[in-house]
Amino acid sequence: MSTMSEIIIAPSILSADFARLGEEVEHVLEAGADWVHFDVMDNHYVPNLTIGPMVCKSLREHGIEAFIDVHLMIEPVDALAADFATAGASLISFHPEASNHVHRSIHAIKDAGCQVGLVLNPATNVNVLDSVLEDIDLVLIMSVNPGFGGQSFIHSSLEKIAAVRSLIDQSGRSIRLEVDGGINKDTIAAAAQAGADTFVAGSAIFNSENYAETISQFREKTA
Repeated sequence: MSTMSEIIIAPSILSADFARLGEEVEHVLEAGADWVHFDVMDNHYVPNLTIGPMVCKSLREHGIEAFIDVHLMIEPVDALAADFATAGASLISFHPEASNHVHRSIHAIKDAGCQVGLVLNPATNVNVLDSVLEDIDLVLIMSVNPGFGGQSFIHSSLEKIAAVRSLIDQSGRSIRLEVDGGINKDTIAAAAQAGADTFVAGSAIFNSENYAETISQFREKTA
């Protein structure tokens, strides 16, 4: 028996027009998006450099009140996680490989007032969840290797989504199952069928001509 929640669409601002980011975020939320997703890369844990807490703070000051979902692809985790919490993040997720003390990092984020998620790369075993599932609010399955936008969906990630969905259901807890990487109108249905309930999409939304139409199509595919 699945305990899945309602579908959440979380556009990644990595694919937005940064020259007018506040306006872009307003438009995508008006078009029906639920969350705002941050892909934070440090050119160390992953081979790219993107955005920091200042962007989160700026969007809050611009008037964005939506849930901000921050995915840290950084090493180490704790100091920048604290900065994002102060800047207005709603949920902060990180990679277990990037923290020397995963349990401590989880609780530091919670103590800072944010929800917390753990991210599983394509080669990360789901066993990493065994001792921390009761402490987290979200599991993020990477369906590409982290570091770049616009990559193709790795179909073996569907088995991992299904495995984590089973673990979440067995736990009886309300934990979101997010998927990020190569999500578009062709792959979102399979990810939803495998058990995901929260979907990150960057280029598939921000590169489309009509945000509302694309988000609506996403929802239809997950129904």
